[in-house]
Amino acid sequence: MSDRHARRGALKTLGLAAGTALLGASRVAQAATPETGALLPGGATRIADLTRRLAATPRRRDFKTVPMILERPDQWDHAALMEVIGYRGGPKQVWDNTELGGPWLNLMRNALNAQIWAFGHPDFLVVSATHGAAHLALFDQAAWDKYGLAKFAGAAFATNTLLAAKPAQSKDADDHELADGAFSSHDNSIAALLQRGVVFLSCHNAIWELAERLDGAHANPDKLPLDALAADLTNHVIPAAIVTPGAVGTLPELQQAGFTYAK
Repeated sequence: MSDRHARRGALKTLGLAAGTALLGASRVAQAATPETGALLPGGATRIADLTRRLAATPRRRDFKTVPMILERPDQWDHAALMEVIGYRGGPKQVWDNTELGGPWLNLMRNALNAQIWAFGHPDFLVVSATHGAAHLALFDQAAWDKYGLAKFAGAAFATNTLLAAKPAQSKDADDHELADGAFSSHDNSIAALLQRGVVFLSCHNAIWELAERLDGAHANPDKLPLDALAADLTNHVIPAAIVTPGAVGTLPELQQAGFTYAK
């Protein structure tokens, strides 16, 4: 077995564990994120290093209350965000994603494929600045069930299907030209993109505004005050995502660090 195949096999094992952890991770303070990177191409040394560092960087999911405007680094996933902003590989691109049912996952997949195999940039980094309706995809299924988020997601989403791994993800990862494989349109999912090193940023403003909508729609089963309701939603953000003070407010930080903007 070649070194490349051995590395891919090890990462795939970690990736399978990641999928389980992503869907069922406990919401504890300073919870570590699951390992990602099972679908990285050969030569992606900087992306592999970033995924390892992000997996080892704690996320906070034990909030009791959160304010409307975040003001202190301990109120978001500051350390993980700094890892992304400080990424020294490249190229690097940030996507402004707002439409849950739009082509956002497919577009990021296409960008990865072209940059890696057409232009020869295995360390290409894609970041999703996720807000608006698209942010619903970053809540675990427990939040969807508790708060009836399907009512806000549209008819196509009875559950949060974007988190689930698809059958294509388990096909031959060494054949990137496989028409129904892990790099094809048959594998447009958050689970697959995480294994390709994509970083998903969560938006505090989207969380707060959803809390307002839930409260106004009497979809607040615990009768929580707004700051506690927003905190509970934050605690349900998937552990692989990075909570930021706000997606559009974080975009300039990324652009100053050399990320190109895509919509």
